[in-house]
Amino acid sequence: MPSVHIVRETKVQDSFRVQQVKGMFDYDRTTIRHEWTSNLPVEEKPWGIGLIVGPSGSGKTTLATEAFKKFAFHKGFEWDVNAAVVDGFRKDLQTKDIVGMFNAVGFSSPPHWLKPFNHLSNGQQFRVELARCLLENEKGLIFDEFTSVIDREVAKIGCAAISKALRSKENPPFIGVSCHYDIIDWLDPDWVFDVGTQCFEWRLRRRFPQIILNVHKTNCAAWSIFRQYHYLDHSINKVAQCYVATINEKPVAFCSVLHFPHPKVANFKREHRTVVLPDFQGVGIGNRLSEFVANHYTRQGFRFVSTTSAPAMIRHRAKSNLWKTHRFGNSKQSESGVTGLAKTSSKRRITAGFEYIGK
Repeated sequence: MPSVHIVRETKVQDSFRVQQVKGMFDYDRTTIRHEWTSNLPVEEKPWGIGLIVGPSGSGKTTLATEAFKKFAFHKGFEWDVNAAVVDGFRKDLQTKDIVGMFNAVGFSSPPHWLKPFNHLSNGQQFRVELARCLLENEKGLIFDEFTSVIDREVAKIGCAAISKALRSKENPPFIGVSCHYDIIDWLDPDWVFDVGTQCFEWRLRRRFPQIILNVHKTNCAAWSIFRQYHYLDHSINKVAQCYVATINEKPVAFCSVLHFPHPKVANFKREHRTVVLPDFQGVGIGNRLSEFVANHYTRQGFRFVSTTSAPAMIRHRAKSNLWKTHRFGNSKQSESGVTGLAKTSSKRRITAGFEYIGK
């Protein structure tokens, strides 16, 4: 696929106004013709993610569909206006696979999985559409208007989450088609083709740009911004100590802590609520905020414990040397030295208990 020659002709329908325009600009052609050749040497090496960018009207979509004819072309699904988005996927797919893909693309709020598609934000709809594409496509995917309808800060975070999901396992090749250049470093594609300049570039894998979180101590009133996105409970203990993380002065995550009464150890703190707004999920913000707050308390001499049923958080902590696992499900490690951590009110959820031990 080194070279693609494209010819597009449009026949002009005659009318009174068309004749007026032709007369104004001394234009007498009956057919408008666009012709160009693009070189995309994508067969030179293996790749997983590509990005075609360029100004609006430059021929990005035409090029993508001509150059990658065997790929599935996506420009939006039709969704039932009443059914939950989890029911919008192909019937032969397992629920656990759908939920796993939701988490992979950073759509990690179970209550929102139960909403109709048109009740979700633009950022959530973008991730749901991508999750469905990735699950239902087996031959390669072209995603048109990639990130075009979402806030640019949200688009960057979303691209980082999506890039992680695409590279986490063997997926068919993915090509984003976008008029936005600001997502290149965040999506971290293997190649980029700029239709405007007809320039193709292979890229080396790079780290995502740094995300700066500012953490502020606050009060329970801040919970009102985040409460609807908690996967389990919308309530909060009024004596909780609360913290909010912001990006460019925009609140994106919340963490609260309670004193943990323990019969043998007096200086315990327990993580109470941790929530990341949906548009900023999938890049580890919740884990970083949780560890920042945990470190804040352990430096003061407290022991910090946490119980969670969030799959992504469990996986992160199980692999991290900052956390010690006390319990998974109903089992408890006897060497933990802490009794009572295996108790949980959960009957159906898999939960895990951890203690922050720091570096």
